[in-house]
Amino acid sequence: MKYSELICINNYLKQYHKISSIYRVDDSVLRIIFEAGEPLFIDLGRGDSYMFFKEDFKQAKRYTAPFDVLLGKRFSNAKIESMDVEEGNRIWRICVLASSSYKALRTTLQLEFTGRNTNAIILDENEVVLEALRHIDSSVSFRSVKVGEALEALPPKELKEKPFECEGSIEAYLKASYEKRLHVKLEEIKKQKIAQVVKKITKLTQAIDGLENEEDLYAQSEIANHHGTLVLANLHTIKGYQEAVTLHDFEGKEVTICLPQAQTPQMAANLLFKKSKKLRQKALSVHRQKENLEEKRLFLERMVNVINAARDPEEIQILVPKQRKSKQKGDEGSYYETFLLEGYRILLGKNEKGNIALLQEAKKSDIWLHVKDMPSSHVIICTEKQNVPESVLIFAAKLCVEFSMPQKGGYLVDYTKRKNVKPFDGANVAYDEYQTLKIYKE
Repeated sequence: MKYSELICINNYLKQYHKISSIYRVDDSVLRIIFEAGEPLFIDLGRGDSYMFFKEDFKQAKRYTAPFDVLLGKRFSNAKIESMDVEEGNRIWRICVLASSSYKALRTTLQLEFTGRNTNAIILDENEVVLEALRHIDSSVSFRSVKVGEALEALPPKELKEKPFECEGSIEAYLKASYEKRLHVKLEEIKKQKIAQVVKKITKLTQAIDGLENEEDLYAQSEIANHHGTLVLANLHTIKGYQEAVTLHDFEGKEVTICLPQAQTPQMAANLLFKKSKKLRQKALSVHRQKENLEEKRLFLERMVNVINAARDPEEIQILVPKQRKSKQKGDEGSYYETFLLEGYRILLGKNEKGNIALLQEAKKSDIWLHVKDMPSSHVIICTEKQNVPESVLIFAAKLCVEFSMPQKGGYLVDYTKRKNVKPFDGANVAYDEYQTLKIYKE
């Protein structure tokens, strides 16, 4: 963020006299609405901090750290007393008078665009740190940022930077500011997240390839059962001490059978039948393991396609967050995926078991979504008895289509409260009192 750029934006924002709302929408991004103006986003990322306008910024979670609580308490619905850029520093200070307090409280939000130590600091009227986005220890920087300590002022310095020229309005510049970085940032995060998913796909493929051959196990089971039947039919010719026998099968062919260690030929036959049963059970288990692993791999392959189709980095961070959620209780957790948008949990069934689990676990007031008249993943929005924003509904419907429909085109997605959905025969359902969204898969 350039010093001259800060000056221009500050002069533009001086037309406002009140902050309507302010909160964090990403780990290092603040969203401010000045009176009834357009939301201003401030990215305080180290190395490339900037401000921008964006209509549909997707917020994954709601932040409730001490910094966020104090930020909302002191600055939402607050009267702006002053808004200035420090001379000789890339520091923007917004001083407000909190209107929600029983007494007048002057608070300053100091936004420092200083490269490695970029920060947002909340100060009281005596310049004492009340909270900060990043707490900085004296061992890391010559100036510490600690709650309860007075913040040392940075001395002005000569800033060597290219002159900032804003062609057109500041509004147009702030809208273009995001777009300017979008392509590079989007491609970078796509490459990073796809690499993470492909790594998981590779592990699943190796696990599938490492499974025993299902057909071989069934064949071995048939052989063991056949040998047990022959031994049982020829008990009178087999001696108890024999380790192997050569018998004729029911077609007259000679068959050599290695007998398991047993006290009698009858017990040896029983052991062969037991071996046949175990091999059959093992083959069935391998089939289920393979089916489960292939379903997981298919889901991740679809995830790669969804990431490739994403139009902004925020959406990708929602699809593949930095830290994965803790797994749900029970085995069902592996059968559905959880996404967070604007504090709402969106659950997506990966397969039939996942769809059944969602139907069983969803509350009556939760929202259920499904592609109209087509087999698809079930999606649940956990409402916590709150009204769900349209943006969350649309995103959930989009997930339903993206992870269910292989072909591009327009699809209808029905949604209704879970209490209006009547499951039968597994994941099949009947439902009423529904509404419909049209979603385009590009």
